[in-house]
Amino acid sequence: MSTPTTPQAPFPNITYTDSEKVETSKWLTTSAHLAAPESEDQAKHAERLGSLNIHLSTRTTLLGSKPSAADIALYESLAPIVKLWSAEDRTGEHGYHHIVRFIDFVQNSPLYELSIKDEDKVNIDLDNIKFVHKPVDAKEEKERKKKEKAAAAATGVDGETTLSVGKGKGENSVKSSKKENAEDVARKAEEKSVGAAAGENAQQPKKEKKEKQPKPQKQPAKETPLSPCLIDLRVGHILKAVNHPNADSLYVSTIACGDPPGTENTSEHEGQIVRTVCSGLNGLVPLEEMQGRKIIAVCNLKPVTMRGIKSAAMVLAASPRLKEGEEDHHKGPVELVTPPSDEKAGERVIFEGWKGEPEGVLNPKKKVWETLQPGFTTTDGLEVSFDVSAVPQLQSGGEAKTSVGKLVTTTGGTCTVKSLKSAVVR
Repeated sequence: MSTPTTPQAPFPNITYTDSEKVETSKWLTTSAHLAAPESEDQAKHAERLGSLNIHLSTRTTLLGSKPSAADIALYESLAPIVKLWSAEDRTGEHGYHHIVRFIDFVQNSPLYELSIKDEDKVNIDLDNIKFVHKPVDAKEEKERKKKEKAAAAATGVDGETTLSVGKGKGENSVKSSKKENAEDVARKAEEKSVGAAAGENAQQPKKEKKEKQPKPQKQPAKETPLSPCLIDLRVGHILKAVNHPNADSLYVSTIACGDPPGTENTSEHEGQIVRTVCSGLNGLVPLEEMQGRKIIAVCNLKPVTMRGIKSAAMVLAASPRLKEGEEDHHKGPVELVTPPSDEKAGERVIFEGWKGEPEGVLNPKKKVWETLQPGFTTTDGLEVSFDVSAVPQLQSGGEAKTSVGKLVTTTGGTCTVKSLKSAVVR
């Protein structure tokens, strides 16, 4: 399958960010798969179409609003397929509404300057809609609630409410509110005058003041005990790895980590939810060894942008432990931590003897990873392990733990390296 490799080729006057270039390359690969549905089973093909339809539900083009080579490649792959779809396939309750709209946009928009004869275009009847979806736009819903809150806050100032619905209606309502307020003040003044004349010398009983109850003191937030379980370690599946466009020492990998759709800092690639991960392994691990393999990923470090591309996880690897006085020249060797081959992407791995749930995102100020990482090592049996003795903060008090605990999956499988013993793992 051949696909265009230069995202900006058809659009030389448009500038693309590094992230957009990476995303365009992913969609070029997807379009190549969609162009040959016979090369994969029907369920996989339907899964790709479903993910694409969801992606386009909030975008005009694959990149959002910018045109790219991926739009054209996807049109060329899907146009013959969409031509054969029934009205139900196109706009039924379970149809691909957004793909159809995208096809119509690409073949008719002057942005793409495609020379397609009318008889060769996909015939799309914009009036033939079988089912109308009513999606809730999250931003619009948030803005609506914000306006409602602001309107509610405006109520109660001098008993007036500012209205602005309908021409003239808001102005009349404000005048009416002011008039009613004036009448109310006059009525209360009159009642007060009558009451004073009727019982001028009458003593009004004083209201007893209620003793203020002391406010309960807020309990300080419970400090989570330091533990390697705070680190979210999972099996990851590298679907694709490429050289970083702006850094010779970095790879950019597309890794499935078992995240559900909609997870922050994820995207879709070939029907799977993935994270983009930058790793300093270029020149240390051959690029071919990075393709299609299982690894262990640290999934709750705060995302960082590395030379223009946001990295949302870290690939765990082992390197030799430096001897006293020796300098680290970063020349390797480096070996990736490998989980059992039958484990699925997203499977959590933990160190034996430690139990607990990981933090959502590790607070960089608390330096949890930096404190615990010195305990990550390998045994003489090439098993990745956690050595408590290497972390002084875990030596005082608390429950006694296993001195060295292996990194295992929930089914008991052990994570290993190829040949490095007593290595540093990070």
